[in-house]
Amino acid sequence: MQKAAPIDTLIHARWIVPIVPRNAVLDHHTIALYEGKILDILPTDLAKKKYQAKHTFNRPSHVVMPGLINAHAHTPTTLLRGIADDLPLMEWLNKHVFPAEAKLLSPKNVYTASTLAIAEMIRSGTTYFNDHYFYSNDTAHAVLDSGIRATIGFWVGDAPTGWAKDGDQCLVRAQEEYDTRYQDERITYAMAPHSPYLCEDNHLLATLEFSKKYNLPIHIHLHETKDEINLGLKKFEKRPIMRLNALGILDHLIAAHMVHMTPDEIQLCKEKNISVIHCPQSNLKLADGFAPINAFLNAGVTVALGTDGTASNNDLDMFSELRTASLLAKAVTEDPTACDAMTTLEMATINGAKAIGLDHKIGSLEIGKSADIITIDFDHLNTQPIYHPISHLVYAVNAMQVTDVFVAGKQLLNQGELTTINKEKIIHEMAAIIA
Repeated sequence: MQKAAPIDTLIHARWIVPIVPRNAVLDHHTIALYEGKILDILPTDLAKKKYQAKHTFNRPSHVVMPGLINAHAHTPTTLLRGIADDLPLMEWLNKHVFPAEAKLLSPKNVYTASTLAIAEMIRSGTTYFNDHYFYSNDTAHAVLDSGIRATIGFWVGDAPTGWAKDGDQCLVRAQEEYDTRYQDERITYAMAPHSPYLCEDNHLLATLEFSKKYNLPIHIHLHETKDEINLGLKKFEKRPIMRLNALGILDHLIAAHMVHMTPDEIQLCKEKNISVIHCPQSNLKLADGFAPINAFLNAGVTVALGTDGTASNNDLDMFSELRTASLLAKAVTEDPTACDAMTTLEMATINGAKAIGLDHKIGSLEIGKSADIITIDFDHLNTQPIYHPISHLVYAVNAMQVTDVFVAGKQLLNQGELTTINKEKIIHEMAAIIA
């Protein structure tokens, strides 16, 4: 008999939902991990004979799937959770969010607030987030310490903040942060201009130059509200997306929200390979409108999901987000087949990876990819009986059913308990900030 090969980890599951190929559900399968990557996916009885693991996890009532990808977030805004609700976007930003940021933000507070956000994301099954905020390397520091994966944005905008007084200083700060960035395979970087209405042409062009120089993606809020579009028409005599097109910024853009779109603009997104990040709960709470997600999908545009920040959501629960995305698409189109369960899961996994250019590494369970994995326990009242695990993942699961989280093979959540973040300590530190 051939001797079992020594590896790091075996996870024996009732079901594996690898995302790729579509609709696959593997019964009584095991995933084998070695040196932070997926070594094998095979029937459990064969895995027990083939491999000898340092760590073995038996999850007999669980789905194992890739970690969720939060493709648009503002993690330090946990500082602002609940500070102002039930207001229009511009009033919410100008009268509440921006003043509170000026008062509360500091490198130390951003680290603490980011750590709280990361703890919430890990606990609810998110293994990667695409961040858009100030004090980039303080959030990156929290990423490094926690073990999660992230893309960190260098914020650019013409609103005075504790981070910078204007767009020019933002770009100086971006260079400083890039030059002193953390070197870790779990952390990548992007340029993060706030929006067309907070960026003059020269700053957008300088952002584009910076992104080309260092091969960084650009991540921006775009066509979020009707007010934004009207401001663009009044000041620049162009709808914002057409202004960005004239500046040469649309190619491979990561565009959050994209609510108010014409058919021609949707086709332009396809032509320019724009990735749309849908934030349905934030859009609903701020009454921004209904993004034409089904039209984007039908046009072949990559659509991913994000929570936005906790100041406007007010949580970082991607399972809740993906359920909302599916139900909202059906209601808006009056088509029950719109945004079906598998499509919605793709939006929260492989599509997010495609949007940020990491689909070669994360977003699905495939041999050779990073072991960014979550387990979800279906042995709960709300997930019984079980006909179709994929259906339950979208329409029935509660995020607190996530029991285990791995990033690059390292366990960050074990049977619902955080392994790299002290929950009581971070709650105490956050309370002290606002005391």
